[in-house]
Amino acid sequence: MKETANDLGIETRRQVLNFSQIRRWPEFGVIIAFLVLFIIFSIFSSKFLTLRNITGILTIVSELGIMAIGVAFLMIAGEFDLSVSSVYAFSGFLFVTLANRFNSPLAFVITLAIAAFIGFCNGMITLRAHIPSFIATLGMMLFLRGSLLAVTGGESVSYKSDAIMPTMLTRFIGYGFRPSHIWFFLLTLLFSLILTNTRYGNWVFATGGNKEVARAMGVNVNKVKVTNFILSSLMASLSGCIVISRFKLANASFGTGMELEAIASAVIGGTFLTGGYGTIIGVFFGAFLMGMMRTGLVMIGAPAYWYQTFVGAILIIAATINLKLRRLEM
Repeated sequence: MKETANDLGIETRRQVLNFSQIRRWPEFGVIIAFLVLFIIFSIFSSKFLTLRNITGILTIVSELGIMAIGVAFLMIAGEFDLSVSSVYAFSGFLFVTLANRFNSPLAFVITLAIAAFIGFCNGMITLRAHIPSFIATLGMMLFLRGSLLAVTGGESVSYKSDAIMPTMLTRFIGYGFRPSHIWFFLLTLLFSLILTNTRYGNWVFATGGNKEVARAMGVNVNKVKVTNFILSSLMASLSGCIVISRFKLANASFGTGMELEAIASAVIGGTFLTGGYGTIIGVFFGAFLMGMMRTGLVMIGAPAYWYQTFVGAILIIAATINLKLRRLEM
């Protein structure tokens, strides 16, 4: 009997240890919040679990989540990008303009190339001029949005080109599903693997955790940061091209405030504001939580403007939990 009791005690300690380890996962909090809200919305709205609603949420989540992946990668490296919402709108307008004049594949490639250059500029301004990325990208955000408003006069531009890229990006493929849903899942998987299973992923964590130690270990910190600035702009540009392909319309006001939703998705998903910690799987659930709240609150009869209230509350809670987790690990 003593041996049995000892075995039970050891097993209990292992279970407690395992739960303690699981609780420290960056994704733990957002997954619990996601499940709780999913159950609540499912109970209070009979239409929430319908295929039409699920695919609608997926559409919103994909467009936000693709942008949030790039933002999170940069945040883990210790920098911010507030210009993503303007890159999103600028890319959509540029894509429509070029596609109407030439063809959509060429327009898509040129748009992504220019977005990459914008990200490169953000990185160089931040690192060469020693300006905090918050200020540098805020300036880029205002510059791009202001330029777009000045050029368009606030008027919309309709998409009148071929169907090649719209079909590849967002045209219905059956039962309400779109290619953008697949792109989001694939990009989540790809960048999650890069972050957790490659040397570059280790460099990103090291750069955001302690850049001086990273330099001492031979990591080219500036190169990692510039690369992530480029990635952030590329993902925002891709998201912009997707939404324009869906609406067949470009407007300078598109994406206003979306940079904060992308940052919120990353933070809610377990990414530290101070850098050096986070996961792409967490970002996936963070974006899903945002999209689910946007739709679910309306479906249970809450006014639409409560969405920002709930996002703000969850963001504060998530940031607080992240801070406590960091103190536990230190």
